[in-house]
Amino acid sequence: MELKRLKYFIAVAEERHFGRAAARLDMAQPPLSRQIAALEKDIGAQLFDRSRSQIRLTQAGEVFLERARDLVERLDSAYREARLIGQGGAGRLRIAFVGSATHGPLPTLIKSYRSHYPDVDLSLSAMNNAELERALVQQDIDIAVARPALKIEDLRSVLLIEEPLMLALPDNSPIATRSAAVSLPELEGETFVLYPRRPRPSFADDVLQCCALNGFTPRNQAFAQDYQTAISLVSVGVGLSVVPRSVSQVSRPGVAFRPFTGENPGTRLTIHARLDNRRPHVLNFFDVLRRFTRQGPAGTAAR
Repeated sequence: MELKRLKYFIAVAEERHFGRAAARLDMAQPPLSRQIAALEKDIGAQLFDRSRSQIRLTQAGEVFLERARDLVERLDSAYREARLIGQGGAGRLRIAFVGSATHGPLPTLIKSYRSHYPDVDLSLSAMNNAELERALVQQDIDIAVARPALKIEDLRSVLLIEEPLMLALPDNSPIATRSAAVSLPELEGETFVLYPRRPRPSFADDVLQCCALNGFTPRNQAFAQDYQTAISLVSVGVGLSVVPRSVSQVSRPGVAFRPFTGENPGTRLTIHARLDNRRPHVLNFFDVLRRFTRQGPAGTAAR
């Protein structure tokens, strides 16, 4: 049964008059009468009592009106929901990120996306770069937030932030209480807490490269699997760590953040998606991302 016939029937049932119903539907009365007659023939029951000056619903018509309204409402709702999902205004978007990205501009970016698309269900998870690459290749996620970047090809990529590196020190360390800036080569004999432990290469190798640029290799190295574990080890005095500046914006008990002098190559946070992922949700996210990066000094489009 065609949806339009149901709508014709509902209009006549509510108006109790073919002429008024035809005007409401913006159509001529004779075609409307033929449609209702065809509907009654399909059902095999009379829906209207036409024996009086004002038409009335039969008992069958009253029952059918209740069911027809429910069907039309549900179908209209299904159309609206499918249209909204098709336009990226509903459905699900899967975002994965490196642990240190929870500091800095990413939470504000997510909040901005939510404000534009409040009906989209966001699936958020933490992964290291290797896991991000694998998840993108296997299409298990839509968006990857990596540090400094992913190396696989055919990605849509935007730079979110570029920032210097800083020291994370136990707050009772003599180095943390110094008023003068710390020179990185001075710390050659300290224990460097690096992360992640695996897979390599990783951010740990970026830190080691930073040390190499400053003319030394840390004598003592302790490895943690992720940023949260590394910063916890720093807080209990295991050693120091080199971290992105954005993480220093959130205070951490037992940890003091300090800049250092010398070579500082910095680090970047980049956002990626597969080029062949043309889902409206992904395209909408990158539209929000580009507006977000243009509004402040957080970053600039990379590709």
